[in-house]
Amino acid sequence: MRAENHQILDAEAIASCSRRMAFQIYEANLHETQLVVFGIAQKGMAFAQLLVDELQSIATFEILLVALDLDKSQPQGSIRTSVEPARWANQSVVVVDDVLNTGKTLMYAVNFILQTPLKQIKTAVLVNRNHKKYPIKGDFKGISLSTSLKEHIEVSFEGENIGAYLS
Repeated sequence: MRAENHQILDAEAIASCSRRMAFQIYEANLHETQLVVFGIAQKGMAFAQLLVDELQSIATFEILLVALDLDKSQPQGSIRTSVEPARWANQSVVVVDDVLNTGKTLMYAVNFILQTPLKQIKTAVLVNRNHKKYPIKGDFKGISLSTSLKEHIEVSFEGENIGAYLS
């Protein structure tokens, strides 16, 4: 990351958030036989994989990880998933992204998923920025930050710079 970026979460803090959130997700789905976890490509999917890894060490239910691919700049466009909707029908679902800013990406993802009947749907985000323009919230949050609209959060899950950065 560039020198002017301020690290707000390092790799250890992300691992700790993932572990805590996995326990919260497990507790909210304790009586389920299957949980479907959607990761919004790319960084949401990377975070979803961390959550699934933690969940698999504690959960008694089956976990289905689904990649959800959409254009974050034009989320109302084409949305693709790695599995057919019949696989998540009538299941409990958690939709995962790295940062919740305005809520636009999560809203379009949830809207797409809700075209299939579900038991329940929850959202999980590593960083909640509190700038929502859409009526959606992070049910499971790593951290919440009150930032200015001019500030930017960048999350990295690869290489030497694993962490969340504020610029």
